[in-house]
Amino acid sequence: MTHLNRQRLKLLSLIAVFAVPLLAAWVMVEWRVGIPDARTAHGELKPEVPTLNAWPLEGEMPASTADGWLLAFDCTLNCDQMADQWWRLHRALGKEATRVRRLRIDASARGEAEPLPGETRLRWLQEPVWQTPGHVWIVSPQGQAVLGYRAGVDPYDVLDDLKQLLRMNPKPVARLNG
Repeated sequence: MTHLNRQRLKLLSLIAVFAVPLLAAWVMVEWRVGIPDARTAHGELKPEVPTLNAWPLEGEMPASTADGWLLAFDCTLNCDQMADQWWRLHRALGKEATRVRRLRIDASARGEAEPLPGETRLRWLQEPVWQTPGHVWIVSPQGQAVLGYRAGVDPYDVLDDLKQLLRMNPKPVARLNG
C-alpha cells in the first residue's frame, strides 16, 4: 500500500466516523427502527384540575417551599392503607424526600387519627367535579397538578414518575453571599 492510499484510507475512516451516526439516526427516524413507542409517564396529564389554591379544602394549606413538590391523595377509600402506602413511597425517595410533601385529603371528619410524619391532613369542603375517590395527584411547586392517577394505581408507577420529575427539575443551588 502506498503512502497516498494510506492517506486516503485515513480520510475515508474519518469521514465514516462522522457520517455513520448521522446515517443511523436518519434510518431510525425515517423507518421508526429502534425508537420506543411507549410513554414514559404512568399517570395522566390533568389540565382540567385547577391550581392547588383553588381546591375547595378546609384547613390550612401546607407551607410552600421554592422547590416543594406535593403528593396529594384523596383518602375516601381505605384511608389507613393509602396513607401508609404513600408514606412508604415518600420514604423510598431517599435523599430527594425532602423535596416532596404529602397532602392527605379526607372526605369528612371521620378518621381523626394523627397524621403520619411529613403529612398534612385537610378535608374537602365539597367534592369537586374533577375529583374521583382514591385519586392521587402530583402537584408542582407552582401549585399545578402535573399528573393524576386513578384509585388502585401501582405505587411503583407513581414513584417512577415522581423520581423522573425530580430528576428533570433539579433543586436550585443555594448561592452564598460574600
